[in-house]
Amino acid sequence: MIEFYAKAKLPTRFGSFQIYVFKNDDNKDHAVLVHGDVEEKENVPVRIHSECLTGDVFGSMRCDCRDQLLTSMKYIASQENGILIYLRQEGRGIGLLNKIRAYNLEDNGKDTVEANIEQGLPADNRHYNFAVDVIKYFNIKSVDLMTNNPEKINYLTENGIKISKRIPVIIAPTEFDKFYLDTKKEKMGHLL
Repeated sequence: MIEFYAKAKLPTRFGSFQIYVFKNDDNKDHAVLVHGDVEEKENVPVRIHSECLTGDVFGSMRCDCRDQLLTSMKYIASQENGILIYLRQEGRGIGLLNKIRAYNLEDNGKDTVEANIEQGLPADNRHYNFAVDVIKYFNIKSVDLMTNNPEKINYLTENGIKISKRIPVIIAPTEFDKFYLDTKKEKMGHLL
C-alpha cells in the first residue's frame, strides 16, 4: 500500500497540476501529477511513466521517453482531468548504472533486450503495483490508459483497474532511436 506524504501546486508549461508525493514498499518517493478533479471519476486519462534520467532530464535521443512524457503532460493538461504517475524505475527497472552499461553494450551492436540479458538482468524489470494503488487511492472508476505497453494494460486489468480505452503515445522515430523502438515492438510486443 502507498502512503501519502505531501502535495503542492505545480504550474508547468502545459498547464496547472497538483503534485503529490507517495511512498510504497520500495521506499522510493514517487510523484503523481493530477490535473483537475479525478476523485471517483470515469474515463480519467492516465499515463504511467517510468523514470528516464537520460531522456526525461538530459534529452537523450536514444529513446522516446522524454517525448512521451511531454506529449502525455500536454494531453492531460488539455483535458478536464487526468493523472501522470511518475515511477522511479530507471532503465526499465534495472537502475541507472546498469542502464548505462546496457548503453555501452548497445553501442557495440546489442539491442536493448540483449544488453539487459547479457548483464544477467531481465529485459523489463518494472512493476506497476504503485500505479494500481494510486488509481485506487483516488477511487477512479475507469481510466483511459496512455500507453504502448501491453504489460501495463495486462497488469492493471489483472489488478482490478477498469480500462475504458487505450490512448497510443506514438512518437516518430529518429535515426538515434529507430532500432530501439523496433526492438521494443518486435521483442517486447509494444503497440507501435
